[in-house]
Amino acid sequence: MRVLFWGTPDFATAPLRALIGEGHEVVGVVTQPDRPRSGRGRSTLDASPVKVVALEEAIPVLQPDRPRGEEFVASMRALWPDVSVVVAYGHILPKEVIDLPRLGTLNIHASLLPLYRGAAPIQAAIRDGRTETGVSIMRMVPELDAGPVILTLRVDILPDETGGELQLRLAELGAEAIVTALALVELGGAIEQPQDETKATYARKIARDHAMVDWTGSAEIAERVVRAYDPKPGAWTMRGTTEVRLFGAMAVDTPAVAVPVGTVIAAGDDGLLVACGDGALRVQEVHVAGRKRQRAGDWARGRGVAVGDVLGPPAVEA
Repeated sequence: MRVLFWGTPDFATAPLRALIGEGHEVVGVVTQPDRPRSGRGRSTLDASPVKVVALEEAIPVLQPDRPRGEEFVASMRALWPDVSVVVAYGHILPKEVIDLPRLGTLNIHASLLPLYRGAAPIQAAIRDGRTETGVSIMRMVPELDAGPVILTLRVDILPDETGGELQLRLAELGAEAIVTALALVELGGAIEQPQDETKATYARKIARDHAMVDWTGSAEIAERVVRAYDPKPGAWTMRGTTEVRLFGAMAVDTPAVAVPVGTVIAAGDDGLLVACGDGALRVQEVHVAGRKRQRAGDWARGRGVAVGDVLGPPAVEA
């Protein structure tokens, strides 16, 4: 089958490699334009992970600013795709582009649709305390993640799993699912199940405030926030006027302590213990703005933080 593949981040590389490995003819890859490298050397442009794979496999690459317009559609049509496969490409596709391939366009979405339509389903599932998630292969329509579902594969979310770890597992699961779904479509055996709109929920693009740790809530909720946004963008709090990102969190039951929420109540080799509205959160690693990620105990020994300090926005008072 002639496949036009759409994707940008690391999450999309496993499905792309799986399609190539299964013998599908990937006639082209559509990915976002090269971006300036963060940090030093911003004059250097970095290719997307998907583009890197495409170049390794000598696959033609299309990088429109936006996937629309006569010129772009003509370049698509010249590839004669049987089907498009979309995985975290980064733009909503217009109907003309969705319908151009002979068999339409399929999308790999990292949730059990109709739950968590949108940009950040993996993080949302962990943040919300879900015990199960998965991938859905759906037929793409112009409405966001609303098309009929062809195949769903499920997986348990592990109790201490981070967003990054779950993403790796779901990328491999998505690779397995799209290979199976394309076989069903090619053989005419695909059953397309409409989504139940009454059960639809949405996982918005991650905003800065989503990853802020709220010490007034329970330690369990704070732990889920830290795990959800590990490694990127990293859950964060403030130490005075300095931003601190938190990693390796574990909720701990502690006796009631008469200190403000956000107070560091212990600091040592086993990390920081921070008071929450209910219980306390143990944090193993921190990334202080302007420094390298380090063990929380090393941060304390270096006098970056001490027992009795209060973490949180300036509004949190001792």
